[in-house]
Amino acid sequence: MAFVYVIYSERLDKYYVGACIDLERRLYEHHIGHSKFTATGIPWKLVYQETLEDLKSAKVRELKIKKMKSRKYIEGLISSAG
Repeated sequence: MAFVYVIYSERLDKYYVGACIDLERRLYEHHIGHSKFTATGIPWKLVYQETLEDLKSAKVRELKIKKMKSRKYIEGLISSAG
């Protein structure tokens, strides 16, 4: 099982899209500033997630979302998830 997720930083007013196997650990890494980009936007809020069969599928889905290069598309995903 793997995940595609979107987190949001109110501070930066930006979304970050990622894929991983351990969502809880990955969110923790974002909150401690593990990556250079997400360190500047702490705190992050999980606003969307999808569960997929494996990491390969999650990475493909992550790239599809990123290729849209659209904030409206991401916000549409979030609102459709309820």
